[in-house]
Amino acid sequence: MVGRVLIVAGSDSGGGAGIQADIKTVTALGGYAATAITALTAQNTLGVEGIFPVDPVFIEAQMSAVLDDIGTDCIKTGMLGDAAVIAAVVKVLEERAGDTPAVVDPVMVAKGGASLLAPEAVDALKSLLLPRARLATPNIPEAEALLGEKINGPQDMEAAARALLDLGPEAVLLKGGHLEGEILVDLLVDRAGLVQRFEGARIETRHTHGTGCTLASACAEGLARGLALGPAVARARAYVLQAIATAPGLGAGHGPLNHGHTVAPFNGT
Repeated sequence: MVGRVLIVAGSDSGGGAGIQADIKTVTALGGYAATAITALTAQNTLGVEGIFPVDPVFIEAQMSAVLDDIGTDCIKTGMLGDAAVIAAVVKVLEERAGDTPAVVDPVMVAKGGASLLAPEAVDALKSLLLPRARLATPNIPEAEALLGEKINGPQDMEAAARALLDLGPEAVLLKGGHLEGEILVDLLVDRAGLVQRFEGARIETRHTHGTGCTLASACAEGLARGLALGPAVARARAYVLQAIATAPGLGAGHGPLNHGHTVAPFNGT
């Protein structure tokens, strides 16, 4: 059976991030994507021009409709907006998907700088949603906001990732793309003692819009199809790197990835 992923996130009218990137990613990797949209945004590669939030009650209704019929093998959360939305999402997870793994992308700021999470919602993210996560996928600025401390370089990443584990998720993929240097480092840690370091040369490009959404959804699709955590993350990173390398070059700002590139067969478990 195809891996089912329920994506709870905002819509990106430019198609490079958010629900649109999530659906493209899960589909490209062979999974089935269902959605609960948390907000509409008017945006393009130059930035976010407007945000129209969806009522938390209707977000609950979207999630429940999917779970009651289609079901899901993994849940991925992205832009949630505020504490009321986070509480609504967690309520549905607890009532209808208690044993389903969740990949939590703690989306706080858009690539162009627009705020996508109310400051007062950070506490709800930490206390309600992160303890529900099979995997949390913060970038460096998000990790700094969650921890209240600076991450100065790759040498600080393991301590920061372990501090994030203390907030409740089973595993953390700390993404190092915002750090300086030609070598990009991502670090995966979990409560069972896994420490997996991913390194690679940085791709110099402005076409990186939606990388966080894409990576988290690719991880979710891997977990939905039954891959172990390490192989799911390795496969997701390989997909994202190729999507960046073959980006179509659209827009005048932070351009979208090539979500539709050919995916090599994966034999990991």
